[in-house]
Amino acid sequence: MTNVYIQTHGCSLNASDSEKIAGVLEKNGFKIVCKVDDSDVVIVNSCTVKSPTVNKIKRYIKECQGNGKKVVLAGCAGQADPEFMDDISMIGPSQIENIVQVVEETLNGNFVKLLVIEDDLKIKVPILRKNHIVEILPICQGCLGDPCTYCIVKSARGDLHSYNISDIVERVKRAVIRDRVREIWLTAQDTGCYGYDIKTNIVELLKEVLKIKGNFKVRLGMANPNHVLENLDELVEVFKDDKMFKFLHIPIQSGSNSVLEKMSRKYTVEEFKNIVEKFRVEMPLISISTDVICGFPEETDEQFKETVELIKWLKPDVLNLSKFWLRPGTKAEFMEQVPGEIIKERTRHLAEVFGWIKREINKKWVGKKCRVIVDEKGKSDTMVSRNEAYKPVILKDVEIGEILDVEIVDFKEHDLFGKIL
Repeated sequence: MTNVYIQTHGCSLNASDSEKIAGVLEKNGFKIVCKVDDSDVVIVNSCTVKSPTVNKIKRYIKECQGNGKKVVLAGCAGQADPEFMDDISMIGPSQIENIVQVVEETLNGNFVKLLVIEDDLKIKVPILRKNHIVEILPICQGCLGDPCTYCIVKSARGDLHSYNISDIVERVKRAVIRDRVREIWLTAQDTGCYGYDIKTNIVELLKEVLKIKGNFKVRLGMANPNHVLENLDELVEVFKDDKMFKFLHIPIQSGSNSVLEKMSRKYTVEEFKNIVEKFRVEMPLISISTDVICGFPEETDEQFKETVELIKWLKPDVLNLSKFWLRPGTKAEFMEQVPGEIIKERTRHLAEVFGWIKREINKKWVGKKCRVIVDEKGKSDTMVSRNEAYKPVILKDVEIGEILDVEIVDFKEHDLFGKIL
């Protein structure tokens, strides 16, 4: 039996792809192992968003090869750059059903590249879940419209291809009823544009998923503001459903309209604020997650201050903070770059601002009672659970999959601490 180790980089979409790679291989007689030392083949499921991640992946592959391991590069890096590395097999995100062929050829000493972007049927591919109570379910593949000026991901994931509502609903039913999954993560490059190519939308999909009977909750993945605006009122209503995690991941990237325009982001700061306000009026405790890029080309000190002021206004529960990294092949490559030291200082300052925001938000939860799902192991002898706003609540002496009523008794910057009622 051939042992395979899978290392995953990037977003929840990549995590889902890794589960599908594992599912297809296991179904065909391969054994998925948890340690690279136990493997005959290493599959590196890659991300290409940031240059440091790409460089880290290259170093890891060379290390594996130096230790005599056969390596297959999966995911976005090879798809976006077919010349990523010499003497290595590559398979693109839409070719997962062919992973067995690629692994077998690699074991036989042949290097193959399956990088054609096709309308895939990954929604029907078998999976091997990393967490047995969480279903990470892609609802569409690719990107709608022109790419942002800093982004290379569209070259890896292609144009928008939405999966049929009936196929997604069937997958959720099987996960909830047969496999007793507690959390459904609906994921995509942009969940907000789901259905544009098949004459439906994210609201219609959520309505059908929420009709499914069972004790589970749905977490909607990242949705760009311009697409949320298309169905804003209806989406707010859907989020009120008890089965929805009150968690909205909506990236802003910059608090300056001038910078947003240079990024080719198709919304304004004012439109972003309108979205947040409408959700918070109806659901005051909703968790807001957002993304910010520090040091985008030509960003001035004043424009950065606009971003800081927006984050102070927003008070997000989650802030995915990134330094700008130039990606060859993007329009941003040809803009005037901000010096690295300035980017570093801006990132440090915004991280400090967010630090006190997190503590302020978490403090407000102390004394509140809520229902949680225990969904992963924590540090030492603790477990992590999630409340209705997807906030992490630390508990002891509980099991994964339990649904419990708790009271929040303490907090730290990153976590809440609960007492079972």
